Amino acid sequence: MSEEQERSAVLLLAHGTPNVLGEMAEYLGKVTGGRALREEVVRELQHRYAQIGLGEAPGAEPPPLTKWTLAQGRLLEQALHRAGSKKNVYVAMRNWHPYIADIVAQMRLDGIQRIQVVCLAPQNSRTSVGLYRRAVQSAAGGMQVEFVAGWADHPLLAAAFAERLQPVWTKACAEMGRKVPVLFTAHSVPCRTIMTGEAADASPAAPDPYPVEAKRTAALVAERMAPAGLGERDWCFAFQSQGLSGGPWIGPTVEDTLAAIKEEGHSAVILQPVGFLCDHVEILYDIDIVFQQTARSLGLKLWRAESLNDSPLLTSALAEIVSGRYRAAVESA
Repeated sequence: MSEEQERSAVLLLAHGTPNVLGEMAEYLGKVTGGRALREEVVRELQHRYAQIGLGEAPGAEPPPLTKWTLAQGRLLEQALHRAGSKKNVYVAMRNWHPYIADIVAQMRLDGIQRIQVVCLAPQNSRTSVGLYRRAVQSAAGGMQVEFVAGWADHPLLAAAFAERLQPVWTKACAEMGRKVPVLFTAHSVPCRTIMTGEAADASPAAPDPYPVEAKRTAALVAERMAPAGLGERDWCFAFQSQGLSGGPWIGPTVEDTLAAIKEEGHSAVILQPVGFLCDHVEILYDIDIVFQQTARSLGLKLWRAESLNDSPLLTSALAEIVSGRYRAAVESA
């Protein structure tokens, strides 16, 4: 093992999630940057998390987001070691334990001097991925940081989503006796976060890339499904999980899109979120509970493709990114 390998490591970043319901208010304060939310918003989110298994006391295993993100880190480290790289993989969260600052401090104690950072949100956004980058840079003074800002068009990412989608699409089409449309989704963001702003030198900045990159991932997955028969008119895209904090959020919404699919004469739909890499509340509650109820009220049968979670193809995509075999959008500090 070279000295460079000994001093280099990978850091995977995710959003973070509370471990028990009583942590919700503090957690939401982290998400909003300290801005207090109304008590009814806190209670509503406690209700949603309770519906996916979060309790008043720590459970036998961590919440789904934490569980799967830690698993993705272990799988990536194992893949790198099998390929001859001795880089260790660390995992940190922006809004809950284990916090980015704490993990970067541990990396420093472990003798790490160079960090390759991959945000487990493939579609780049100045306001979401940008916050991760600033948190790492703030904690990593004196360490070399290589930050992967976006990898929405990685071919293995599209392949991983297509691998999850194909069996449920094949089954649904056979059951319905016709092609079933696919609705791809990504998390919505407030409209203000993607508007053209100003760059550091006060010149006009380009619009935030997030909506374009989210739809690009969906298009690449659809291309992967073309040999199975999915055509350009057989899929559409919507933004899900608009927030409770007020102000306009980007759309179209899933609810409106489901209604439009019904109006077009369909009686079934398959939903696949391509902005999320593992199970968490926006999938297990928003899709599996709320959107299922919405679909039933419209007379639609709704299937969901399994989340990537421990997908070997996802692990391979991450391994390509950190090994340099994929040219991602990289920022160094």
